Amino acid sequence: MVEFRNVSMGYDKEFDVLKDISFKLEPGSMHFLTGPSGAGKTSLLKLMYLAHRPTRGELIMFGQDVAKAQRDDLPKLRRRIGVVFQDFRLLDHLSAVENVALPLRIAGGKGPQINEHVEELLSWVGLDDRMMANPSSLSGGEKQRIAIARAVIRRPDILLADEPTGNVDPEMAERLLYLFVELNKLGTTIVIATHDSSLVEKIGAPRLHLEKGKLLHIEGTKRIVSEYEAPQ
Repeated sequence: MVEFRNVSMGYDKEFDVLKDISFKLEPGSMHFLTGPSGAGKTSLLKLMYLAHRPTRGELIMFGQDVAKAQRDDLPKLRRRIGVVFQDFRLLDHLSAVENVALPLRIAGGKGPQINEHVEELLSWVGLDDRMMANPSSLSGGEKQRIAIARAVIRRPDILLADEPTGNVDPEMAERLLYLFVELNKLGTTIVIATHDSSLVEKIGAPRLHLEKGKLLHIEGTKRIVSEYEAPQ
């Protein structure tokens, strides 16, 4: 699904944010991405959702070398990737339902089935009474849940989530984590960047741990993903 081969990346010629990163993500795997602030977690995710290209090394996405991909090929690759951004990136002129439905409409979906599917997902994340609200009237936690629903609505091949539970309470954080686990059981490869060690321990999925732009692999051992159950 994803392979980094000695990848480095910098935003200028003087300094590499990521240094000589190598790892593979198998199809259907689930990983946490951890590390202190400034370690390079967001930069690593940006490489995986093709917002940047490596300064050095090879990045293989879906069997294709990103550095050699034509510009016209990148949108096709991006459509296979769901992303939950820290800053949400919702469209303020659209309602919650319309924001979540947007990926389905872009893909050519039509009719009431789209809204039914979207409304069911928004209800699951506790936004029954906010479906027609615009983002400007929503709290940070509500925006976060809409952003997550939008990212998972099409069941992407890979889901990248940057601190997806950072703006919600612990109970909702567990519900959202369960949503990711269920999506993973359906075959989606998932990478979750987080500072919340308690969530990592609940799942026990492998961690990719960054320190000063370098990557260490630390395997989770307390639980396995398939045992995790939704909070009551």
